[in-house]
Amino acid sequence: MSPRLKLRDIAFFERPVQFARPFRFGAITINATPQLFVRVEIEVEGKGSAVGAGAELLVPKWFDKRPELSPAQTVDELRCSLQIARQLYLAEAGFRPAFGLHASCISAQIRACANENIPPLAAAYGPAEIDKAILDALLRAVGTSFFDGMAGNIAGIDGRMSLDLTGADIAAFLKECTPLPRVAIRHTVGLDDQIEGKGGVADAGENAGARYFKLKLSGNPEADAARLALIGKELGTLGFDYSVSLDANEQYADLVALRALVDRLDRDATLSPIAARLLYIEQPMPRDITWETALGPLAERAFIIDEADESYDAFLKMRPLGYRGISSKSCKGLYKSIVNATRAAKWTTGAETFFVTGEDLTCQAGLAVQQDLALGALIGVTHAERNGHHYVDGFGDTPLAEARAFAAAHPDLYADAGQGIRLSIHNGDLRTRSLNTNGFATSVHPDWSALRPLEQPKSLQEYPA
Repeated sequence: MSPRLKLRDIAFFERPVQFARPFRFGAITINATPQLFVRVEIEVEGKGSAVGAGAELLVPKWFDKRPELSPAQTVDELRCSLQIARQLYLAEAGFRPAFGLHASCISAQIRACANENIPPLAAAYGPAEIDKAILDALLRAVGTSFFDGMAGNIAGIDGRMSLDLTGADIAAFLKECTPLPRVAIRHTVGLDDQIEGKGGVADAGENAGARYFKLKLSGNPEADAARLALIGKELGTLGFDYSVSLDANEQYADLVALRALVDRLDRDATLSPIAARLLYIEQPMPRDITWETALGPLAERAFIIDEADESYDAFLKMRPLGYRGISSKSCKGLYKSIVNATRAAKWTTGAETFFVTGEDLTCQAGLAVQQDLALGALIGVTHAERNGHHYVDGFGDTPLAEARAFAAAHPDLYADAGQGIRLSIHNGDLRTRSLNTNGFATSVHPDWSALRPLEQPKSLQEYPA
C-alpha cells in the first residue's frame, strides 16, 4: 500500500533568469523570465514530517498563446494557477496517497481557473509544480529514490483519471521500467539562432556534441523549407549521423499549410537530409484545430501533440486523429506523463508504434533539469530536448554556493571547465546515476533565503485595456 500523507504548508518563490541569447519560438522571443521554486512540508503517516522542493521556469506565451494577452499576463496566469492550486491542496484534510491528493484537486483546479479565464494547460501548471515538491518530500520521508519509489508506485497512481487504464496497468508498467543510465540531449535551434559557421548548428561549441536536433518552425511553409534546407546542409558537415524533430509551436494555421510543408519534405531534394532523418513533427497546428482535425494521409509521418495535451484523455482523443506520440514535460504533470507512457507501451504492437518524447521547456540547471531528466529516464525517453543549458549561462543568477552544492552532490551532471558551473554533457549524453538518491532526483535544495517570494499575480482584469 502506498504511504499516505497530509500537507502542512506550501510556499512559492521565484528568481529572475536572464538568457545568454534570445530564444524565439512561435510568435515570441524570450530574453528573460522568472524561475519558480516550490517548497512544501508534509506529514507522512507513521514516518513524520519532511520538506520537498521543485522548480520550473514561468514561461510566457507557451501555455496560453492568445494574441490579445501580453507575455506578462500569461506569466501572471501561471502565478494565479499556483495560488489557486495552493488553496485547493491545503483545503484537503486527512491522510491520502500523493496521487490521491492530486486527483482530488485537479478537476476543481480546472474549473476555478476557467472562472479566471485561464485555459486548462496553464491551469494544470499549479498542481504539476506542487506535485513534484510533494513527491520529493514523500521520497525523503520514507528514505528512497525516485527510481526505486516509482517502481513500487509509491505515489499510488491509479486509473481514476484515465478512461482506458486501470491502476493495475499503471503499477505493472512502473514495475517494468528500467531507468536509463544515459539520456541523449536534443539540441534546440530557435528561430533566431545562427545556422552557418562558427556559432552555428554544426559548431560543437554550440551544440555540445548533440546527435539529435530540434528545429523550430515559423508556420510559413516556404520560409521553413528554405531554412531547413540550409540547416540540413550545415548538419551534413558534422562528420557523424544525426536525427531531427520539427516543432511548430502551433504556428501552422491549418491542414492545408501543414500539407504544403510535408509535400516539400517528401519531394524537395534539398530537404532530403532533413526528411530522411526526421523522427516526428511536434504540435504543428493550434490546439483548438488539432482537437478537431484528422491528419489523414499525413499521418504516414509521425506527429506528436504538446500544447494540445491539456487533459488526461488528450492522447486518447488524438490517437484516432492520427497522432502517434505525446510529449512528457514535468510542467504539464509528472503523473500525466506516466499515464501516457503506460498507454504508449500498451498500444504499441507489431503494426503500430506509439511513443512519449522529452520536451523540456528550458529546464534550468538544478532542480528543474534533474527532476525532468529523471522522469524521462524512468519512462524510457532516450533523448530529450535540453535547451536550458544552451540559452542560459550555466546556473545564471543562482548564488555560487548553491550552484557548487548541486555540482558537489551531482558530479556526473555538472562541471566547471573554467567558465562557471554548467551542465556536463558526455559525448552528447547526460548521465543519470547521481539522480538515484533519496528524494526526487536531488540531494540538495535551493538556498531558500536567496529567493524572493512569488510575485502576487494581477488578474487579467487589472491590466490596462
